[in-house]
Amino acid sequence: MRERGKQRQLLGIDKDITRLGVVSFLTDVSSEMIFAVFSIFFTIILGASTVLLGLVEGIADFTASSLDYIAGYLSDKSGKRKRYAVLGYGFSTLAKGILLFSSTVASAFSFRIIERLGKSFRGPPRDAWIGALSTKKNRGYAFGVHKTFDKTGAILGPLIAYWILSAFGENAATFKLLFWIAIVPAVLSVILLLFMKDKPEKPKKRENMLKSYRDFTPELKHYLWSAALFSLAYFSFSFLLLKAYLVGFAIKDVVLLYALFNVSFVLVAAPLGKLGDKIGRQSIIMTEYFVYFLMTLGFIFASTQTAVVLLFLLYGIFYALDESQSKAYITDLTKERRATAIGFYNFITGLIYLPASLIAGYLWGIGPSYAFGFAAAISLVTLLYFLLWFRYPEKKNKRNKTN
Repeated sequence: MRERGKQRQLLGIDKDITRLGVVSFLTDVSSEMIFAVFSIFFTIILGASTVLLGLVEGIADFTASSLDYIAGYLSDKSGKRKRYAVLGYGFSTLAKGILLFSSTVASAFSFRIIERLGKSFRGPPRDAWIGALSTKKNRGYAFGVHKTFDKTGAILGPLIAYWILSAFGENAATFKLLFWIAIVPAVLSVILLLFMKDKPEKPKKRENMLKSYRDFTPELKHYLWSAALFSLAYFSFSFLLLKAYLVGFAIKDVVLLYALFNVSFVLVAAPLGKLGDKIGRQSIIMTEYFVYFLMTLGFIFASTQTAVVLLFLLYGIFYALDESQSKAYITDLTKERRATAIGFYNFITGLIYLPASLIAGYLWGIGPSYAFGFAAAISLVTLLYFLLWFRYPEKKNKRNKTN
């Protein structure tokens, strides 16, 4: 039995986790090819206003997590993972097809929203699938490896887009070519997923989604609300790129900073996952909040290109902690409703991202330091709130039981 288990492993984890990583890699190559140039295509090629672009991005941030809770709930209720993951990846692939046959502001707007809905629907079932294929001893590493594949695609995608635009020029025909090339890896990712074998779990009894939340453990609830509070510190990646531009980076170099951020993520995601498996996920979550505090504080005082480069590297470390270890922590805290819990996490944080982005935009108008200062303060408050659980766990457990 032990030998058979070893045969099912690749890169020290279950082969199907590695395959899911390849699926995410192909999808991100496709998506990031488009997202890296979307703002230019939307405003310069199609002639849309920057106000409309801001609206699209704000709605996209929300829709990227709007269906998570529903998808997680349906996946847990049926015990199926693959069918919902296929639907999500397939939906995103079909959305990219919109750009192949229509080049209007309305079609580009529709693509951005519909593609993010697909991302929202596939996330919780896929992450619960990874949780079921891993153990508590290697779960952090498993999620780290998966995100490494994911972000490797996010490095390659923009570089391909950069090459295409450099070789053929920044015109409508080149963008159309780029969209045709981008859809190829997206289709391949869905085909690969279709050939994978599901790892179904026992279907959960039918109950409304609100009751599912009530059944979460007190520790899980505390973390979910810690994450919700932390989401107020969120601001669009565009603000970091804008800060780099203000410091003196050329526009083309700003695009390369995005790739640098992803490189940093890829290099540390798996090692940080292993570290979390050894020292405990709580320590990793606390480190995440503190790293974000340092990063936002650093952007207040950054005035040189070297400082900005270092902060982008630090942001990649934070993102590796946030994107992979948060999901590993949630799957540690619940076995019965993993997809529902991940879905609730994504939904509640995504819901707060929209007002958080508006707050960041308003404060940026007063001065960039105000936006970064607000984010630094919220991350520090979140760290203290998260620590409260471990200071007074007994009182919180008693309060939960009486309620």
